[in-house]
Amino acid sequence: MSTSKTKDKYQIAVVPGDGIGKEVMEATLFVLDSLDIDFDYVYGQAGDECLEKTGTALPSETLDIIRNADACLFGAAGETAADVIVKIRQEMKMFANLRPVKTYPNTDSLFENIDFMIVRENTEGMYIADEESYTDEGAVAKRIITREAEKRIIDYAFNYAVENNKSKVTAVHKANVLKKTDGLFKEIFYEVAKDYPDIATEDFYVDATAMYLITQPESFEVIVTTNLFGDILSDEGAGLVGGLGLIPSANIGEDAALFEPVHGSAPDIAGQGIANPIAMMLSAVMMLRYIGENEAADRFDAAILKVLNDGNILTGDLGGSATTMELAEAVKDNL
Repeated sequence: MSTSKTKDKYQIAVVPGDGIGKEVMEATLFVLDSLDIDFDYVYGQAGDECLEKTGTALPSETLDIIRNADACLFGAAGETAADVIVKIRQEMKMFANLRPVKTYPNTDSLFENIDFMIVRENTEGMYIADEESYTDEGAVAKRIITREAEKRIIDYAFNYAVENNKSKVTAVHKANVLKKTDGLFKEIFYEVAKDYPDIATEDFYVDATAMYLITQPESFEVIVTTNLFGDILSDEGAGLVGGLGLIPSANIGEDAALFEPVHGSAPDIAGQGIANPIAMMLSAVMMLRYIGENEAADRFDAAILKVLNDGNILTGDLGGSATTMELAEAVKDNL
């Protein structure tokens, strides 16, 4: 995942977006600025408010800012999320979506010692959104699975396992029903696996995987799957470890990367200063690793863990009464 690069100054595209996206972004930049790293933030607009203000949810200027940056931090988008995030992924060819699922202390996690990564193909499958118009009989949508894209994401998953000392990769599909598309995915998975003889492999149907995530989540290390299945399983994973407020994500391409929490804009609590910023902060930790600042990433990650472990300064969703910025200050104090 890391670019293995270190520079004197990083240009970071910052797109706060809508609702609590602005609040969790402010809290995260507050902590990032405490690290001994020189960041040049370039701000872009996107989302519902941008659409209302400019007539477009994702201006070309914002795409250019992301394209020219070393990495992008994104807050949240509201109703326009599909028009924003999906388009950014496609325009920037961000083919890999990474969703870590990890147990943290003082949360509503259903299990202890969960720590696995979902590697999701980001550019095809059902999310190409190629749907025919409605007829009296119904509607039709295409599902595209190509050898090139699936080989790329499967190879990425195995490489991630090697780089992060994981011993097993699990493929998730529905090849018993989708014999051509998911049949191809399964075939490619075992072809690529031959290049990684030290990594154990297994494959499950997506419905079985949904059950196994409840009955034996500790058995997973790296899951690789197609776009729609990965999206669904990621939210199930969030439910295992206490909710979307604790789940970061990364969108990685050959030349661009975007990091965002997987929660939405939460308009019901926006503007109140009570949003949990941890998912945004953990996304920033993933960004630091991507740009090669691993020591800073370790410090940031450890500070978040210390605050959660202490359990004294937590937001309402975690059972506390702290504000967004009070939690950010606690993390900063523990760097």
